[in-house]
Amino acid sequence: MSVTTTGRSSARQRLLAAADELFYAEGVHSVGIDRVIEHAGVAKATLYNAFGSKDELIKAYLLARHARRQERVARWLAGVESPRERVLAVFDALSEAFAEPGFRGCAFLNASAEVAPGGKVGEVCETSRGWVRSTFRQLAAEAGATDPDGLARQLVLLYDGASVAAQLDGNVGAGAVARTVAETLVDAATRR
Repeated sequence: MSVTTTGRSSARQRLLAAADELFYAEGVHSVGIDRVIEHAGVAKATLYNAFGSKDELIKAYLLARHARRQERVARWLAGVESPRERVLAVFDALSEAFAEPGFRGCAFLNASAEVAPGGKVGEVCETSRGWVRSTFRQLAAEAGATDPDGLARQLVLLYDGASVAAQLDGNVGAGAVARTVAETLVDAATRR
């Protein structure tokens, strides 16, 4: 068993930890249920009792990834008072993610590339995308952008591009470059 466990971690937690490790490293469809349960050290019935299906396990894995993304961004935003710097802090959070050992790109992009549009996985991916868009829109408005929706669309595109560069090029500095470009975009969008 590879997942680090303690006597107190529940079977559900072990399954989620195993799914997170395996799905993120190898893909949601490449990894079968048998590998997840072996990695978690639980019986197959436990997986079905806890989640009901592989799709529900994938959904739970992605929801946990989404929650971690939200927590990371919230941590970077905490204590930053300047509205301009709050927009840019999202790119600092992105840089932190790129520097994590085992970084393999955006879990939502990776998962959505493996499944047909729609369905449970698609819903979670869209929830995450919607959160990124609305976060940038809110921060753009707080920064005084004359067109917060337009600035948010630009920042989302930059965010996505940095994620792809970090993954495909192995460029852990892509977040810092994106932050520099974001400074130019924010400054241009908030001039009166």
